[in-house]
Amino acid sequence: MVTWQGSSARWACGLLAGLVLCAGAQAAPSAPKPGSDALAFLQQVQQAARALDYSGIYVYQQGHILQASRLVHLVDGTGERERLEVLDGAPRECLRQNGVEQCLRPDHKLVIVQPARSDHFPGLLLGNAQAIATHYDWRASSRIYRIAGRECAMSELKARDHLRYSYRICTDAKTHLLLKSQTLDPAGHLVDQVAFSSIRMGSDVQPAALSSHWDTRDWQLVTESSAPTDLQAQGWRFTLPPGFQPVAELSRQIGPDHAVNQLVVSDGLAAISVFIETFDPKRDQNIRQGDLRQGAVNIYRMRLASFWLTAVGEAPAQTVRDLARAVQYVPQAAR
Repeated sequence: MVTWQGSSARWACGLLAGLVLCAGAQAAPSAPKPGSDALAFLQQVQQAARALDYSGIYVYQQGHILQASRLVHLVDGTGERERLEVLDGAPRECLRQNGVEQCLRPDHKLVIVQPARSDHFPGLLLGNAQAIATHYDWRASSRIYRIAGRECAMSELKARDHLRYSYRICTDAKTHLLLKSQTLDPAGHLVDQVAFSSIRMGSDVQPAALSSHWDTRDWQLVTESSAPTDLQAQGWRFTLPPGFQPVAELSRQIGPDHAVNQLVVSDGLAAISVFIETFDPKRDQNIRQGDLRQGAVNIYRMRLASFWLTAVGEAPAQTVRDLARAVQYVPQAAR
């Protein structure tokens, strides 16, 4: 059964492949012209997250829970490199180079090699973002705020329906790098937020900061692989919430005897994954079906035929639940 640990909300859901950008793209993006649309602005924010050099500590807040992480991001002749270290709780660290990521678990002396992700803070866009303007209203504020000692511009992406959350973001006034993001429920209440508490940019970021201090020579190496798959050909049918489009269909190998199929859908900002795995009576009989919630992330688990379905995503509980309940398995239709 797929399990999750409580971690950053929207950047823990997409499981999308890393985006490799050209080296040397260090110039600050130009400011959006008056009247430019939300997509052009958001693409600038995404470009800044992928192309700039920066390092700092960001804090994720969910209710009374705070979790700090140290992030180092550099673009050089080898492409995009990154080091993400969780500073609270059990030590964890992920080292990424382009599309490959190594996650270190010192408490288990374990190195997990897996496809890299590009959907964590300060990244913003997921999949095809063309429909964002259809489902969100973008409202930019003229006021200047300060986050981590830097001036930033506040704007809001307000959902036009109750199927998705709204977002309030503050982006660096010079580079457009995302410095703070807040998730708001349909009633306008704060669900969670993530923000840099300190940050360095440009030449202040040293390549040595990408190196881990852990000696992993005697640690166990585990490789998690994924490959594209055709879920419809296997007999699966999905009814997606309005505005959400398929981003990826994957078959993921987790351990030697555990395979999971995954559908990722997104409206450009929010992502929902549907995990499908064979029901194992010995392993899964005590797992509770129904709703779970971790900050902005809602989870819905259910049994369908001889399979476990788990829908997980940063969307209101009803949206995640409806997506899972609408899944059909039609084995006779499989090619």
